[in-house]
Amino acid sequence: MKQIVFNVEREEESSVLVASWDDADGNGGITTQGQNLSELRAMVCEAVLCHFDEGKAPDRIRLHSLSPQTPPSPTPAPLPLK
Repeated sequence: MKQIVFNVEREEESSVLVASWDDADGNGGITTQGQNLSELRAMVCEAVLCHFDEGKAPDRIRLHSLSPQTPPSPTPAPLPLK
């Protein structure tokens, strides 16, 4: 898998950012959250590495904002996995 795209929204009650991705093959998905974009990016990377078997993680992760309240990513570049 080359890339996955997380949809990002701000949760109204708590104001945390929530990122979610659903596997198109129906093999589950990932949801995580962070207080700010920096924390969310770190949580997404950690969740992806935990979700996929070794060597099966995507090369890139993109965050896609679904609402105007969600801050844009400071850099348009995809998230690299370590």
